Amino acid sequence: MKALFRKSFLVAVIAMAFSAAFAQQHITNFGVVDTAKVYEQFFRNSSAVRTYDKKKEEFQNEINRRTDELRALQQKKLEADADENQEKAKQLDAQIQRKTETLKEYTTAKNMELQNLKKSLSNSDEFYKNLSRTIKKVAENEGLSMVLNIQQTNSILWYSPAVDITDKVIDALEK
Repeated sequence: MKALFRKSFLVAVIAMAFSAAFAQQHITNFGVVDTAKVYEQFFRNSSAVRTYDKKKEEFQNEINRRTDELRALQQKKLEADADENQEKAKQLDAQIQRKTETLKEYTTAKNMELQNLKKSLSNSDEFYKNLSRTIKKVAENEGLSMVLNIQQTNSILWYSPAVDITDKVIDALEK
């Protein structure tokens, strides 16, 4: 009986020692985010991109309107040439030259404006600050200790899709 008690006591002590060792051990949970996917999704639905697309459409509509105007003037000039009305043809030619030049200037200016808007979208410091805050919030809610960028594959040897919080980050950014 004493031997059984000693064995039971010994097993209990060993069990407590193992449980104490495991209790002190902190298990680290990792998460990964596909930042390229987040960036694409966030900006596709952002008001800044919608504004860019709206301006682009407005500029294109104006260019189309001015181009149609030029075509109409060119048609009138052809008619004036056919009627041998030199004075009217000369006036129309001068109008065509002026309107062609202003259309070129307008197109150049608006393309530069669109290019600057697009560049500011891709360099948005506000976006990266918001992304960082959002990743932190999602990671804390998920009980993660670390989140890795899946784009830097040389630092990830393997990961389970269960740790990919990309869609949750996108959802949180859209709220």
